[in-house]
Amino acid sequence: MEKDTGLPRHVAFIMDGNGRWAEQRGLPRLEGHRAGVQNIRPIITFLSRHGIEYLTIYAFSTENWSRPEDEVSGLFHLLEEVIHREARELHKNGIRIRHIGRLDGLTPALKKSIIDSVNLTRDNTGMTVGLAFNYGGRAEILDAVRNIMARGIPPAQLNERLFARYLYNPDFPDVDLVIRTGGEIRTSNFLIWQAAYAEYYFTPVLWPDFNEEELEKALQTYGRRQRRFGGLSSGAAC
Repeated sequence: MEKDTGLPRHVAFIMDGNGRWAEQRGLPRLEGHRAGVQNIRPIITFLSRHGIEYLTIYAFSTENWSRPEDEVSGLFHLLEEVIHREARELHKNGIRIRHIGRLDGLTPALKKSIIDSVNLTRDNTGMTVGLAFNYGGRAEILDAVRNIMARGIPPAQLNERLFARYLYNPDFPDVDLVIRTGGEIRTSNFLIWQAAYAEYYFTPVLWPDFNEEELEKALQTYGRRQRRFGGLSSGAAC
């Protein structure tokens, strides 16, 4: 697959199905999260190899706080270890890591792992990986509005371009393709603004089983779609 075959510039993942994957195997849900986390690096490697410039992964939403406390704490500890370990490997391959979301409420150790990984890779020029952790699309929009109001920007001066500058990562381009694994068909408060005209690909495959072959299918499906951004294709009737 070459770069000029209609590949997206920015791919985003809703990595669903870890808990069900574990339950199907009689394992604790945390083992499903562990398997899911281990699946991230092969996906990053595949997309980077194919010239994808930006990847955003939905690791933990603002709504996930409602899960059982032991699951949340276990997930935090797991991610702390993985981010610390994987950041070094990604750094070697020129990958840049960015955090998307709020850091407040996280454990000090996890917060440090995130900040350290961002600082370690900030000058890399390869693919940019956005880690959406403690993230919610509505929260992002509210935070942007609060910042705009705090700066006293007159309403008459506000437009889409200016508003986008106050999002968590304003230098990220809009999302081209959102992939959701696990069989659910909803957007789950993910990148509401940035994915306004994204193509969506839903698959029943659980995230730990989502491999390069499945990713290839998603990219090929995207390549066959005609993106109109609210307009009409050439020759189309009104």
